[in-house]
Amino acid sequence: METPKLTVSELTDLIRRTLEGSFPDVIVEGELSNYRPSGAGHLYFTLKDSGAVLSAVMFKNRSRFLNFEPKDGMLLRVKGNISVYPQRGNYQIICEEMELAGAGDILAMLEKRKRQLAAEGLFDESRKRPIPRFPETIGVVSSPTGAAVRDILNILRRRAGGVRVIILPALVQGNEAAAQIARRIEQANQWQLADVLIVGRGGGSLEDLLPFSEESVVRAVAASVIPVVSAVGHEIDWALSDFAADLRAPTPSAAAELVSENRAAVLETIRDLGEDLARGMKGKIERARLLAKPFSLEDLEYRFRSILQPRLVRFDDAKEALLASFTERAAELRRRLELARTALEAGSPLSILERGFSVTVNQRTGKVVRRAAEVKAGDQLSIRPLEGLIAATVMEE
Repeated sequence: METPKLTVSELTDLIRRTLEGSFPDVIVEGELSNYRPSGAGHLYFTLKDSGAVLSAVMFKNRSRFLNFEPKDGMLLRVKGNISVYPQRGNYQIICEEMELAGAGDILAMLEKRKRQLAAEGLFDESRKRPIPRFPETIGVVSSPTGAAVRDILNILRRRAGGVRVIILPALVQGNEAAAQIARRIEQANQWQLADVLIVGRGGGSLEDLLPFSEESVVRAVAASVIPVVSAVGHEIDWALSDFAADLRAPTPSAAAELVSENRAAVLETIRDLGEDLARGMKGKIERARLLAKPFSLEDLEYRFRSILQPRLVRFDDAKEALLASFTERAAELRRRLELARTALEAGSPLSILERGFSVTVNQRTGKVVRRAAEVKAGDQLSIRPLEGLIAATVMEE
């Protein structure tokens, strides 16, 4: 029987229908490599293991829901369907979902623990203590044989040669690490072994860094009276101890720099400031000396009098003007008072009586008589001149 002849396109289409029909929904784990995000938002990459590689793509409508940034070397778990790309003659997986393989459950656990500890106030900024600028003793809680300790010692030796360093040895990964780290922090506080503590280790996988996220370690860091710098892993790594510590350093080397002010640089700054201060004071003294040089005691007295004399004259003139104004005002007030007194006396009833006038009262009515028509024959009248009293009877109307 003759084998049927197929074109490349026909064969590729047959393979595509076979693959896409057989693997519509698969879950694949592998190491991310050759990660290439496009400007349009699509993600192109390769999944590999020790025996094979698989091309993969995640389009923008799905990649925007990722809660982490993919990086080469990550172990991923993707869910999608197999598709054949005819133009290149290869197959790929079109990813619908993506998560960190083996890390998803750990991250969820850490996020839950983070919320619980934050609710207790262990991460509050109000609990943070300042890091001393010039500590005399620095405690390091870490593995004594790790690269992190060597980096810390090298930096401290270079930046702060006189500082004392106490290594508090502890495992930094494994099941027993968290208990040892927490115990060393408690011992440092119990015996006041240091002015500041660096708690950390070098980089590692998410699982390797887990001891620094254990509740016992986080609580020990938060309860420490000695200020704590958390320095776990590399800059992109994190642990819950970072949130409880008084300061988070991206690396152990950075922690050493943060707790050790460069003493040589500080001394140089102090010397520069001292020289600037001395130059400034010397300049001011020289200027004051130059300004005072032309003045003798006699010249100073003359200058003082030339300034004071015009002001004394102005003061005397002002005093005389004020006294004259007061005198004039007092005379005017006396004149006004005399006029008021005269007017008041002129309107006094006694003054009127002194001029020969009198007041007549009708005894019958008890009223002052102003008109003749107000009396009748026989009415008794009382006439009051300036002095005495005159009784009279009306003889006729």
